[in-house]
Amino acid sequence: MSSYHQKSFLIVDDFSDYRSSVRSMLRELGVKDVDTADSGEQALKMCSQKSYDFILQDFHLGDGKKNGQQVLEDLMMEKLISHEAVFVMVTAETSQAMVLSALEHEPDAYLTKPFNRIGLAQRLERLEQRKTLLKPILQALDRGKPVEVLNACIALCKQDIRYSPLCLRYRADALRDMNQNEALERLYDSILADRPLPWAFAGLGQLLFKRGQIAQAKGVYEKALKVFPMMPALYDGMAEVLVAEGDSKGAQKVLEEAIRLSPLAVRRQALLGKLAMANEDFDTASRAYRQAVHQGAQSRFKDPESNLGLAHALISKGSEKGLDTRTRLEINTTLSAVAKENPSDPGLQIRARLMKATSLLLNDAETAEKLTEQALLRLDGMEQFMSPEAALLVAKQLQMLGQTEAGTSMLKSCAEIYGDDPTVMKDIAKLTDDPAILSSSNAAAELNRQGVRVYKTGNLAEAREVFRRALKMQPKNISIALNMAQSLLHGTDTKVPSAELEECRACLKTVGLMPDTDARYPRYQKLKSKAFGE
Repeated sequence: MSSYHQKSFLIVDDFSDYRSSVRSMLRELGVKDVDTADSGEQALKMCSQKSYDFILQDFHLGDGKKNGQQVLEDLMMEKLISHEAVFVMVTAETSQAMVLSALEHEPDAYLTKPFNRIGLAQRLERLEQRKTLLKPILQALDRGKPVEVLNACIALCKQDIRYSPLCLRYRADALRDMNQNEALERLYDSILADRPLPWAFAGLGQLLFKRGQIAQAKGVYEKALKVFPMMPALYDGMAEVLVAEGDSKGAQKVLEEAIRLSPLAVRRQALLGKLAMANEDFDTASRAYRQAVHQGAQSRFKDPESNLGLAHALISKGSEKGLDTRTRLEINTTLSAVAKENPSDPGLQIRARLMKATSLLLNDAETAEKLTEQALLRLDGMEQFMSPEAALLVAKQLQMLGQTEAGTSMLKSCAEIYGDDPTVMKDIAKLTDDPAILSSSNAAAELNRQGVRVYKTGNLAEAREVFRRALKMQPKNISIALNMAQSLLHGTDTKVPSAELEECRACLKTVGLMPDTDARYPRYQKLKSKAFGE
């Protein structure tokens, strides 16, 4: 049996009797260093001040408080827990939905109350043995060194070939982090040929999807779901594939099944709300967004977009006579939270006011007009870019509220920023037939594509000239500005001429106004780091 006298333990539970009981069990096992916390917030604070070898975390810590899943999310994201530490999720609830939700973030073990000292000792013994065996791998993970992870896996397998299965996922994750995609695909194929594993199916599906091999990814997920119908992550992957195929209704059904299995995933609920809105299924959208708002209240994944989505769904399913009092109250509460919690975000302040104005249009036109005026004042002084989805909804609401000119201006700005995206331009065309908005985007997008083709030939001077012509048409276009900056920084082994460096920095300054949720934001950060020497 392992010796625990040098190990530190943290017990997290909101019942003092339970904490005392488990502490006594651990004392009998020889544990000397035992701390306790009665809330997730207290546990996180303690973990920021001390590294624990074992954490016994109760799942349900009371209504309106962080649950165990959210604590684990925070510990992992904030890197407050070592890979060598043992995290055990404890709960008295054994429903399928609760268990699957608790396991989604992969704690080291799941322990059901009540348990005795012998049962606890046996579980801890197995976990400790596994962690000790994998110690070199886990230490490499803590250092964030995927090459070291691979080497540690090789060394462990040489020590005893029987340990090879333990290393498979660590090897796969390391290859993924190193962008060794061909080797990673071969590893996934070999694993699945030997034994079907859900994480290998999910990893292969994600790899194929990332490569643009949509049909192949779909085949992987279809096969996986037949073997593992209880794995929510596989449904997420299938939904992503269906969205890429243009089957948003099919994707919605798949996500509904994932949520039936594991209903406590905030981001999954929000994604279902978004899909349901696109499918004009406003009942499902309002339920999903409501859950995202409620479950996200204590989560690091709390997102004002869920509040705005809930308000939009409730407005959209309202009758022609207007909204009833209960619905208006829910919308007001939901939007007030956005305005109160995001005082320094002009985009959210504008959107919350316009959303509320839209909800009052049939019931209180005077208040709706005042809110619209407040939003327009803020809009005039706003520099940051909205996401295309947000900008298009704002433009539509402005049109509904009688602000035609402001709506047209928003559409023009959206086309300039995102005009290279055919999907965005298609959505803009639903709201306007103004050729001045639609044609300039097409011309700039074609120049951007031409510039990319020339850039790939290595003719940097010509590529830059093409990108400059495109930027004259759309100086705020994110893709064009990023391409221009990259062409100016190409081959930075030597010093970039000062004129070109200033031009590059100007491009990046404009692009820096994009929302950090944009998929291109990491690329912007890399280019910015090079251009400004950060």
